[in-house]
Amino acid sequence: MVLDMSPVSASSATAAATDRDVDSVSGVSPLAADTVSKIINITPEAMAELVAIRDAEPEGDRLGLRLEIISAPGEEFKYDLSFDIVTKAAFTDEVRTHIGGEQQSLKVIIPGKDLELFEGATLDHSGTQGLIIRNPNKPVAPVVEGLVRDDALSAEVEALVAAEVNPALAAHGGFVTFVGHDNEGTAYLTMGGGCHGCSMSRMTMLDGVQTMIVEQVPAIERVRDLTDHTSGENPYYH
Repeated sequence: MVLDMSPVSASSATAAATDRDVDSVSGVSPLAADTVSKIINITPEAMAELVAIRDAEPEGDRLGLRLEIISAPGEEFKYDLSFDIVTKAAFTDEVRTHIGGEQQSLKVIIPGKDLELFEGATLDHSGTQGLIIRNPNKPVAPVVEGLVRDDALSAEVEALVAAEVNPALAAHGGFVTFVGHDNEGTAYLTMGGGCHGCSMSRMTMLDGVQTMIVEQVPAIERVRDLTDHTSGENPYYH
């Protein structure tokens, strides 16, 4: 069963809920490792909604919630939520048993490829937005043939992006991801969050991000934006 939750597929935020707002995890399924740890937090509101949906299914007692990221590297996170039979989970999947109020129990299945990208995220529910995922993580950078991203210059640019560029963009709910450089003075980045699809994003990249990087990293002379802004769903500026 695939859940029809359009707000989830479009949602990516910069902060997760605090532990006091989320459920506890009392154990793991036989398919998971012995060490108990949260991968994603589930609020009581989301737990109640998901358990109700699951229990309405004919094989509800055999179903777990499968969470998967279906966007490509460098794109805004898009999520697929569905109920699958837990015993059919792949060997590389991680399965956790979440325990909520009134002894509610829900198994959550996350593919191995998405574990780090879901770490610390929160699955929530509201009457106006439905199910939403607040994810503090950022999409991994796309791999572009011919660009370098594993040398000292790349490390210098990435450190600047993490320490100064993204904190400055965070006020607009946005961020940039360093993709690589071409050894000819050009650094390539993508823009996400509130900057993805934003009508001001090109100006932000050229006037703000480029100035900051060029001034502090002498080997970089210019910045290029690889983002497809036509696909932005929730721009910060309207």
